[in-house]
Amino acid sequence: MGGPKSGFQTTHWSEIRNARTQDEARRRIVIDGLSRRYWKPIYCYLRRKGYDNERAKDLTQGFFHEVVLGRGLVQRANEARGRFRAFLLTALNNYIIGVHRANVASKRCPEDGVVSLEEFDEESMSITAKDMRPEDIFTYVWASVLMDEVISEVKEGCSRDGKKVHWQIFRARVLNPIVAGVEPSPVSELCRRFNIDNKEKVSNMIVTVKRRFQMAMARRVRQHVDSDDEVEQEIQDLMKILSK
Repeated sequence: MGGPKSGFQTTHWSEIRNARTQDEARRRIVIDGLSRRYWKPIYCYLRRKGYDNERAKDLTQGFFHEVVLGRGLVQRANEARGRFRAFLLTALNNYIIGVHRANVASKRCPEDGVVSLEEFDEESMSITAKDMRPEDIFTYVWASVLMDEVISEVKEGCSRDGKKVHWQIFRARVLNPIVAGVEPSPVSELCRRFNIDNKEKVSNMIVTVKRRFQMAMARRVRQHVDSDDEVEQEIQDLMKILSK
């Protein structure tokens, strides 16, 4: 789903509202969390716009330092005006327009930066993703990590609840074919591998994890749409993005 370092988490409007608090410490915690979530799609967007690695990093740091922190961007966000990621991208484009000198971002930022810019493994992205427009790559990275987070949540839940084998079977039969494009493991092979005496039991285990997966996906999507009625459409949109 785009590799372990290409992900993008969605934003909770409740968190954005918390950023408007007068409690400076609490506000900084919220903004730090949002910054960690958004730097990757912003960095990918800038790279697709044609900036080299170092320049994209400088602009990413500058945007968070000057606009997100310096101008209180998060506090000014309003869910009535649309999705936060669109609001953020508009602000980023306005920031880029306002940057004239090649070293402006590095000069205005703290020496150690505002966000932790990990190395981004561009080889982990699909060929199609690399050919996308900057706006599309921004959304693709967002969608890929939302999916990565769902996968991690379900995996951890299965491990916690004593269903590690359930997860391994689901991964081999359902997830790996989607993520890696490989053939699904035959049910008969899974029975042998995990010492399960009948195919029906394997199918039931897959259904159990599928339900957890669907619930986790719906829960995360619900956090950034306005109503329950929009959840299914947002999931469909997410699948269309990732199907590329």
